[in-house]
Amino acid sequence: MPSYQELKSQADERWHELTNGDVPWIRVGTAMCGHAAGAFQVLDAIRAELDKQGIAANVDEVGCLGICYAEPLVDIQKPGRSRLFFGNVGADDIPAILDAYLVNDRLPKGNVLGYLGESAELGAPDLAEIPGIKLQHRIALRNGGNIAPNDILQYIATGGYAGLNKALYDLQPDEVIKEIIDSGLRGRGGAAFPTGVKWSFMVRAEPPKYILCNCEEGDPGAYNDKGILESDPHTLLEGMCIAGYATGSTNGFVFIRHGHNGPISRTERAIEQAYEKGLLGKNILGSDFSFEIEVALTGESYVAGEETALMEAIEGHRALPRFRPPFPAAFGVWGRPSTINNVKSLAYAPEIISNGAEWFSGIGVNRSTGTAIVCLNGRVKYPGLYEVPMGMTLGEVVNDIGGGVPDGKSLKMLQTGGPLGGVLGADSMDVHIDFDEMREAGAIFGSGGVIVIDEDTCAVDITRNLVAFTQYESCGKCFPCRLGMEQLLQVVERIAIFEGKSEDLELLRSIGQTMEASSLCGHGQLGFGPIRSAMQHFEADFTAHIEAKRCPTGSCLTPMLAPKSTRPYATDFVPPQPQRAKA
Repeated sequence: MPSYQELKSQADERWHELTNGDVPWIRVGTAMCGHAAGAFQVLDAIRAELDKQGIAANVDEVGCLGICYAEPLVDIQKPGRSRLFFGNVGADDIPAILDAYLVNDRLPKGNVLGYLGESAELGAPDLAEIPGIKLQHRIALRNGGNIAPNDILQYIATGGYAGLNKALYDLQPDEVIKEIIDSGLRGRGGAAFPTGVKWSFMVRAEPPKYILCNCEEGDPGAYNDKGILESDPHTLLEGMCIAGYATGSTNGFVFIRHGHNGPISRTERAIEQAYEKGLLGKNILGSDFSFEIEVALTGESYVAGEETALMEAIEGHRALPRFRPPFPAAFGVWGRPSTINNVKSLAYAPEIISNGAEWFSGIGVNRSTGTAIVCLNGRVKYPGLYEVPMGMTLGEVVNDIGGGVPDGKSLKMLQTGGPLGGVLGADSMDVHIDFDEMREAGAIFGSGGVIVIDEDTCAVDITRNLVAFTQYESCGKCFPCRLGMEQLLQVVERIAIFEGKSEDLELLRSIGQTMEASSLCGHGQLGFGPIRSAMQHFEADFTAHIEAKRCPTGSCLTPMLAPKSTRPYATDFVPPQPQRAKA
């Protein structure tokens, strides 16, 4: 079994070969954003052109650098020189790029984004100075776009598995948990519960115990969990091993939605490599600690992201939430103690252990320490996957990093935290990315999705889209959510098509309060959140539909539901009364 020092020596040799060897190193971003933009066609064109011109090069697929708007990204590093980036590259651009830079050592006429490194490349601009790079603070995504996720030696060369080695040989399990608690790390899956405290619930239980990683990630507009797995799956595996050591667990499951092929294949390959190098399995790195990890898949069920529904899916059952108590730390997968964390929560652990709790707690603000990974989407000039310090304002993310709303339009609202999150107005740009401050503002940070919406969209229209999604995704196990979601959608729909009544707003609040108080899981408990925040920040849009019978933007003119005649109880919500038996 090789020691960490032996693995690090091999990795350093590999890294020197890539960066200072005899041939250039070409990296192509093939994560979701690159894939959607045509990165695999570009990759094929690179290999074909290299073969045609007889040029030797190391070619790797890498993950996301964050600036998704520039995909496909091609990164070329000549031996001993800085990296030169080309953006929005098409397959037809490749011959000119390779001929200019690799053959003639000059910049091509187009596609040059800039260089990253210690010295300028042929007068190219410094990529580190653009806001999408400069304003990031990458921890969980530190290796995204920089290393090949299918090469474990690249991960080790950049410091990978040093945190696990430190935990195994320098720290006791309770000291690892204390470091996580002292760092202030809170869960990044939505609830923001302290991660170290969650781990501590498992300590006294007897094995077998399980560490579960939740990468269901079904929120529209959120892709940071998948981004980590596509860019750097080993940072998750290392984090899970650290959690397993700290809690005395024996097995881990990475829970991924079926059909997310990039995250699935890259995670499975990373697990294979970790076993090959002695970083998973028996006596990891020569220690007494043993830990197994495998990937578990589920169907396309949004509610499967709820922690107890996730456990049901792993056991092979339908993904339905369980009644609680008992809680997972006492009765989890197969009735054994289990701890469930989000991908991001676990991905922070290696760097926290390597650098110390004080380092991590020094980043961020108030009780929200560390960084936030923002999936910036919608009507914004520079959409992307940006990891920023906690405490940055929403305005800084949208305007300074994202470039603001394009085409001369003005910002109207932000939808944050997924479909169970909330809607904020343009006056919320000074709100900080802080779990508690955003909740006070009427929204949540949740899974990290931030959708920018301009003046051409009505708040009522956005709300009915969110409610339609959550109504469709309700598992139906508990009737407050099953019936409540349907009723919320019907009321919002009739407001949208100008059939609403003045008492409908109070009816929405009444239904929402019932769901919050009596639903089985967070899906029903949070289902009213988007409506509440929309009514709070955009009361005028609702009033215009109800009183003036008009949509301020015209975006609500198309009905979403079937005609009212086919929808029982669409106007009032009086259920059919039981018939008394005749005497």
